[in-house]
Amino acid sequence: MGLKNFITVEGIEGAGKTTVLQRLKEELERRGKRVLLTREPGGVAIAEAIRAILLNPEHRGMDAITEALLYAASRRQHLVEKVLPALKEGKLVLCDRYVDSSLAYQGYARGLGMKEILDLNRFAIGEAFPSLTLYLDLPPEVGLSRVYRDGEREVNRLDMESLQFHRKVREGYLVLADHEPERIKVIDAGASLEEVVKVSLQLLLNHVSQGRE
Repeated sequence: MGLKNFITVEGIEGAGKTTVLQRLKEELERRGKRVLLTREPGGVAIAEAIRAILLNPEHRGMDAITEALLYAASRRQHLVEKVLPALKEGKLVLCDRYVDSSLAYQGYARGLGMKEILDLNRFAIGEAFPSLTLYLDLPPEVGLSRVYRDGEREVNRLDMESLQFHRKVREGYLVLADHEPERIKVIDAGASLEEVVKVSLQLLLNHVSQGRE
């Protein structure tokens, strides 16, 4: 059923994950919750070093399998060094991306196969899956326009992929959501920020109150 209190947020480039997560953290802390907000790839020193390699625009020639292996390596280090200790302390962990990103990007959009990428990541994380995933759904045309419009956000290697690639990523996420509707909740990221935060917060609070394991 996933790790209790481990919640992930997913979406294509420009879906608004970072902004929504920050708002969720503030709302949860206002309600007295202890919250750790973190991200993938990254979150700890070794994983951040891998992130720099993965997202560097100069590395556009990176092989797809190399990419998948680097994401899994970053994920493993982040999990054991940051996520699991925080969960053990009783904190709610909100993570910007996790395994579903690899399934959608490398497994589906890159064509490496979702089963193959899932098997690779099971080696990296065992059964440490989130108990709830909020997927912020958005047409890639809209997401990419947000990325290039936002002067504060650095354009990374994945932003530079073709529109068709980003469409495949979105398809991959929707396949995952259809396969695991109990865990993955689809949210319209084209709505106003206030509405997206409201819906996300309600889903999260409902989930936490259920005390699911």
